[in-house]
Amino acid sequence: MSTKMKGEHSSRSFVSRKYTILLCLGSFCVGLFFTNRMWSIPESKGMSRPSVTEAERLKLVSEGCNPKAKEVTRDPQALFGQVANTHHALQTLDKTISSLEMELAAARSAQESLQNGAPVSDDMGKKQTQGKRRYLMVVGINTAFSSRKRRDSIRATWMPQGEKRKRLEEEKGIIIRFVIGHSATAGGILDRAIEAEDRKHGDFLRLDHVEGYLELSGKTKTYFSTAFSMWDADFYVKVDDDVHVNIATLGETLVRHRKKPRVYIGCMKSGPVLSQKGVRYHEPEYWKFGENGNKYFRHATGQLYAISRDLASYISINQHVLHKYANEDVSLGAWFIGIDVKHIDDRRLCCGTPPDCEWKTQAGNICVASFDWSCSGICRSADRIKEVHRRCGEGEKALWSATF
Repeated sequence: MSTKMKGEHSSRSFVSRKYTILLCLGSFCVGLFFTNRMWSIPESKGMSRPSVTEAERLKLVSEGCNPKAKEVTRDPQALFGQVANTHHALQTLDKTISSLEMELAAARSAQESLQNGAPVSDDMGKKQTQGKRRYLMVVGINTAFSSRKRRDSIRATWMPQGEKRKRLEEEKGIIIRFVIGHSATAGGILDRAIEAEDRKHGDFLRLDHVEGYLELSGKTKTYFSTAFSMWDADFYVKVDDDVHVNIATLGETLVRHRKKPRVYIGCMKSGPVLSQKGVRYHEPEYWKFGENGNKYFRHATGQLYAISRDLASYISINQHVLHKYANEDVSLGAWFIGIDVKHIDDRRLCCGTPPDCEWKTQAGNICVASFDWSCSGICRSADRIKEVHRRCGEGEKALWSATF
């Protein structure tokens, strides 16, 4: 019995081991079959996967950069044309940037005037509402609180009044204003007197500047910056209130230089640098100009001078860093030393009073401005300017018949 049971048990174990092995083999084959089905990626017949180098080449070709493409030979004239076009484009861009800088300077000057509490004239309001207009020139007559008689003598001679002054602006593009700041005590009796005079004549340009003889350099800088922000003109002129001016002749003189860049026009001189204290025109910073006895660099005499629009823009943009010397005409000349400026020396801007200017007028060489060198203006101008105007004036018809 035991022997039989042992045989059956051995037979059954052998069968179980055989089926176990077969089952394992079958499971392996089935797993292998499904694995190949899941992970094998069929490729299109006849297509091969490009290598990395080939893929980069295809990308370059698609972008028009085939490295094997035949190099194109360039014509030297075509290359020169391209360079010229590029240079022209850069010049145009430079002009655009300069224009934008000038516009920015104008806006900045107007904003600073408002922030500092400076009065905004009717002229500023007109410009803001009516838009821009290019004028020929802005003539600023430098004056002081004590110079009422001088101003009236100019109004009675070479400065048109009332409707004629408005016509001069509209038809000839010429702006003329008396230029003055305010007193140390703003709103005091001196300022009220100027305000009353302005209400009567309407011919003042008020500056955000404290008046004083030792502050003329600062006043000059503020004048050009303010005038540039208010009026778009080809030229900006400064003249003293004891000088006789022929407006038409001045306009005809400036027009000849209208197309020149960075123009500085006046009677150029080179006076001595005065180091002695207490003398007129003393220069506290005389040591900057070398040894004692040296002369200044060439600059326009302060009685009358004119600068072009781009120079007025330069002053407006850099007004906070421009150094002021004791004499305003020296200061103006110093501001232009380091830049490319065309100095024009025109002696008709500094004729003497009669008989000098009278002889020149009779010879057909009418003077732009007349004054006495001994007085740095017309001596006793309030009394004598009418005589100078009668003998050396160009005549009213010359102004209205002139074409600029």
